[in-house]
Amino acid sequence: MIGLIVSGLTAFVVTLFGTQLAIRLLVRRGYGQLIRDDGPTTHHVKRGTPTMGGTVVVIAVVLGYLAGHAALATPPAVTGLLVLFLMVGMGLVGFVDDYIKVSRQRSLGLRSAAKFSSQAVVAVAFALLALQFPDKQGITPASTAISFIRDTPVVLPLGLFLVWALLIVTGTANGVNLTDGLDGLATGATIATAGAYTLIALWQFNQRCAVGAVGPCYEVRTPLDTSLVAAALTAACIGFLWWNASPAKIFMGDTGSLALGGALAGLAMVTRTELLLVLLGGLFVIITMSSIVQIGYFKATGGKRIFRMAPLQHHFELKGWAEITIVIRFWIVAGICAAGGLALFYAEWVRT
Repeated sequence: MIGLIVSGLTAFVVTLFGTQLAIRLLVRRGYGQLIRDDGPTTHHVKRGTPTMGGTVVVIAVVLGYLAGHAALATPPAVTGLLVLFLMVGMGLVGFVDDYIKVSRQRSLGLRSAAKFSSQAVVAVAFALLALQFPDKQGITPASTAISFIRDTPVVLPLGLFLVWALLIVTGTANGVNLTDGLDGLATGATIATAGAYTLIALWQFNQRCAVGAVGPCYEVRTPLDTSLVAAALTAACIGFLWWNASPAKIFMGDTGSLALGGALAGLAMVTRTELLLVLLGGLFVIITMSSIVQIGYFKATGGKRIFRMAPLQHHFELKGWAEITIVIRFWIVAGICAAGGLALFYAEWVRT
């Protein structure tokens, strides 16, 4: 438990004070957010707000994870390092995208093909590495089996597993990216999901399969290591939310949203809860589906729309809801989804 406390406290302090320094630096360099003219007009006042704040979150999670291990006097394990690799890799893709936007003063960063291919390289590299490094029991950080609350009997061949991992990583990362449209919305939703994964990984650590174990247990590799990453991620987002809440003093940018999504996808894969992520991160799924449905309906009907604007949060903005009202209500949805996922996870254990 001391490792979790140190990990979370370190990450929280780094974002709480580091974000303030980042705001000053970004303002000095003129790295402000560009606002699309076709979006809600209420967003125009946000033009010039510092962006790329997700960089501080990524640094805080890494430092928090290392501090947690220092407190436990244990070396970092491969499971946590792989999740950090995925988070940092996706964050770098977002950083390049953000940097192009602010340096060239345009709303378009990386081209869609370049952005997706970069994400794919990081996701596939993570998936391949996660199938290596077995422990003494032969358990690797990830497995080729599709998982829900634990691995299911459905085992994929390597090629299909890489496609599956690609869908999980890019889907989650871009889901968080779509959610990051209102002050504090994606940050608060990530706190709920990452907090749930902290509890899941800690529970798996206490109920892990040991040599000669009797009764139900979890076959996952170094779950305590995973919980350190999840705790650092949760606390880092809490510290960042101090500055990102409405009215936001800084935005996380694609640097942050892609990194957070990558981290959540990594946590799902190493805890063997890939399909459960759909419920734990239910708000991200709802918002992503609103965009998919809007685009599909628009093309199928020759220009008609279901929502006034997608993603879903902007639909409610155009209906006249105050931004803070939308954010708080969506946070409630995110909390309900995370709580529902935890309940389902625990119910499976009780039934077993």
